[in-house]
This record gives sequence, structure tokens and C-alpha cells, in this order.
Amino acid sequence: MLAASRFFIAVCVAVLLVACGRAPTLPKLSPHDVILAFGDSLTHGTGASEATAYPAVLATLSGHTVINAGVPGDTTATGLQRLPAVLDEYKPRLVLLCLGGNDMLRKQPEATTENNLRLLVQTIRSSGAEVVLIAVPEPKLFGGAPDFYARVAKDMKLPLEEQAFNDVLKDNRLKSDPIHANAAGYRVVAERLDAFLKEAGAL
Repeated sequence: MLAASRFFIAVCVAVLLVACGRAPTLPKLSPHDVILAFGDSLTHGTGASEATAYPAVLATLSGHTVINAGVPGDTTATGLQRLPAVLDEYKPRLVLLCLGGNDMLRKQPEATTENNLRLLVQTIRSSGAEVVLIAVPEPKLFGGAPDFYARVAKDMKLPLEEQAFNDVLKDNRLKSDPIHANAAGYRVVAERLDAFLKEAGAL
């Protein structure tokens, strides 16, 4: 009888979560699971110190090891080249993928960037890790995130965080220059990602 009651409660909770649109979309990370932040200068923390880059702040907030694998100037193409070695070195359980800004700055065709993002996701999943895609806004006044981020996320069924950098890079108080955050901005990004990962069920 007790087991049946517990099962009923569990089903009700699951139904409520789905009804609220809050069903977990990522597996729960164990305490020793590694999170890999993979990207360009926005991941590296250009405009702030290593200790105030978003991966370092996220590590403190989440209690997990968060590896900063951000390389300034990285594009989706160069990211594809170095990704396998990084995955092999750190063996992450979850990868926060944030690339595309330099493709836009260099005016790469959107179709090329989108295809490279899909290949990056496939490579990460082939390693056994989960992926969260982080969008960045177009480098122009009031530029929002390009549609290709949403297409990739929808088609490949992965969580998409598309507001953090968009909001930060619209606020002069949170920027070190037109395309990079400052320490306060990276803290906002880390806080948003921490909340996002909790909502998705990973933390």
C-alpha cells in the first residue's frame, strides 16, 4: 500500500512538472562529474580575470568542477578541430557550448556556422556527454541571437540558453567593450546558467 502511494505521488509530481513546462531535460550530475565550458573569448573571460570568467564563477555556484576551455578568436571551424582532444583530456559529463560570435564577426555564411554547430554537438554526444547550447547575439546594435541557434537546438533536441549573453551585452554596465562582458557581466551569465541547469535537472 505504501509503495503504491509513493508511486502515485511520483506520477503526480511528474505530471505537474510537465504541465508547468519544467520537466528535466538533462540527467542529474553526480558530485564528481566534470562540466566543460567550450567556446571563444566569452568563455575564456576576455575583459575580466580568470577568476571572474563565467566558468570559474559557475564552479563556485554549482559546486562542480567547471573546466574553462575557451580560446579567444575561436570559430566553429577551429573549435571542431580542437574539440576531440579536449573531450579526451577532460572526459566531461556535460558540455556548455558557446561558439558562433567570431563566425559572425568574420561574416561567415550562416549555413556554415549552423552546420559546424551540428557537427560540434554530434562530436560531444559521441563522447557520451550531454550538451547545452549557449547563444550569442549578433555583433550589431540591438542584435539578438541568430535563428540558427534555435534551429540547431530544436532539431537536435538539446537545451538552449539564448538570453544570458544577449542581455549582458546590451547593458553597458556589464561590458568591458562592445563584444565582451566585464567581471560583473560574467557573474550574471554564470548565475543565469546555474539557474538554467537547475531548471533543466542537471544540478
